[in-house]
Amino acid sequence: MITKTNTKIDEMLSAGAHFGYTRTRRHPSVKPYVLGTKNRVDIMDIEKTEVLLSRAKEFVKSLGATGKVIIFIGSKPEAKEAIRGAAEETGMPYVTERWIGGTLTNFVEIKKRIDKLADLLEKREKGATQVYTKKERLLIDREIIRLEKYFSGLSSLKNLPAAVFVVDSKKENITVAECRKMNIPVVSLSNSDCDLKQITYPIVGNDSSVSSISFFVREITEAYKEGQGTQNVERVA
Repeated sequence: MITKTNTKIDEMLSAGAHFGYTRTRRHPSVKPYVLGTKNRVDIMDIEKTEVLLSRAKEFVKSLGATGKVIIFIGSKPEAKEAIRGAAEETGMPYVTERWIGGTLTNFVEIKKRIDKLADLLEKREKGATQVYTKKERLLIDREIIRLEKYFSGLSSLKNLPAAVFVVDSKKENITVAECRKMNIPVVSLSNSDCDLKQITYPIVGNDSSVSSISFFVREITEAYKEGQGTQNVERVA
């Protein structure tokens, strides 16, 4: 008989979630989750990963159930599409470009930029920019493009988030550092080169392939949506 856990493990294996980096790149904190090494590449213990994933999903589900905000973050090329899709499905903010330092620790100033983008977009949509010269309108358009690149995904963020989900905590180290400073929980898909001690809810797995990233992002997305569904049922009741 195939159990639910075994099915999930099979899915992770099919996605290549068990492949780490070379042993020389391994961070000491990951050692307990390494099953072995093949062709000098670390192989993750998927059974332990499944336990970590379940723990992370329970936390994310609780966020959805209480209507709390989680930011989806993944700036590496392999993660962008999955992260954007997750945010659109859940209605949550996201970042797929370079993380702007101070987004959390200096949120008041970042919020000003988000508001500025919204204001410029509204003025352009209503034709209010037509009073400016052609050169001035060009400069406004360029400013909108610049602000959209970094802040369009955060347009719905009104206050600090309750948590963040990141793909590759080593690459997103600035985000992780800001979260630790602000006591914001971090859920992360982290490969064998990441420091798990920096993460509240680490999920040890392949964070460099599209298939693996897509699998884990989907799991976190579904967990949040499940929580949202619980919240909706309670409102109806």
